[in-house]
Amino acid sequence: MEKKVSIKDIAKQVGVSTALVSYVLNNKEKEARVGKEIAEKVRRVARKLNYHPNLIARSLQSGRTNTLGLIVADISNPFFSYIARVIEDAANQHGYTVIIGSCDEQASKSASLISAFLNRQVDGLIISPAEETEKQLQNLLNDKFPFVLIDRYFKGLNANTVHIDNYQSSYQAVEHLIKKGYRRIGMMAYETGLPHMQERIRGYSAALKANGIRAKRSWLRKAGYSTLENDVQQGLRDALGSPDAPDAFFFATNSLAVSGLKYIYKEGIRVPEALGVISFDESDAFDFFYSPITYVRQSIDDIGKRALELLMNQIKYPNGKKEQAIIATKLIVRKSSARLV
Repeated sequence: MEKKVSIKDIAKQVGVSTALVSYVLNNKEKEARVGKEIAEKVRRVARKLNYHPNLIARSLQSGRTNTLGLIVADISNPFFSYIARVIEDAANQHGYTVIIGSCDEQASKSASLISAFLNRQVDGLIISPAEETEKQLQNLLNDKFPFVLIDRYFKGLNANTVHIDNYQSSYQAVEHLIKKGYRRIGMMAYETGLPHMQERIRGYSAALKANGIRAKRSWLRKAGYSTLENDVQQGLRDALGSPDAPDAFFFATNSLAVSGLKYIYKEGIRVPEALGVISFDESDAFDFFYSPITYVRQSIDDIGKRALELLMNQIKYPNGKKEQAIIATKLIVRKSSARLV
């Protein structure tokens, strides 16, 4: 087996101390007042000798691995894949590597991922929690392990969180439809007790009530995560086939909207003339639908960067005060909700 190159080998070839090599390879040459030419020579020799740092030894010395764990609902969802990239880029600027896992909305898988990440000795976690994972998070709090919740949260859990005002964002979206002349507005949501989804439903109901519209029970439809396609199609079929059929639909997520648009297109329902449509979050698919979709835009860049910032602060100051960061949203109005009043 080929002998592994050490900083001693680099120091010997350059003709400097091992301490100086260590400063340079840890990007601390300015602190040690190492000259630019010497620093460049150290890095050049390190590359030539194919040097790789001993991360295990480094972590034992510093007490950190410079790795973070990211748990999202589903990395194939554009919302989560984009936010993962933002977090990965932001972490890289702090010298951290991010390991990513999808919990698929399953509490058991979330528990397995948390355990796997802790066994890998990550320095902190960023989590988009699944339903029924509150106890898992409370255990992390009890152990004083650094983590930040994104997109979703649990009321009463004293943790760092980054999310939007789901109630107000939903309210504004539904009110926009009402101002455009739609009066029978349905909603497609996920079947979950998570607060962010409940707040979106609450905002929907409040907007109808504030504008003098009595909501029909048949207008609110729900889909399961594992039965998404079937539930959305069946829900739309039942709602749009009823005597008080909605003349607009508000989809609580982009995945629900994409599934709904497949059914709408298949049935030849004209948007926005026969049915107005608004979705939470954007999707590339919206641009390819013949009537570009109005949607609630979340600033994924702001969510990801703020989450990473809160986690870095928590790692540095373990006993610091927890923060609930609310990120602003914007309604992007397009053709799908542009019915003439």
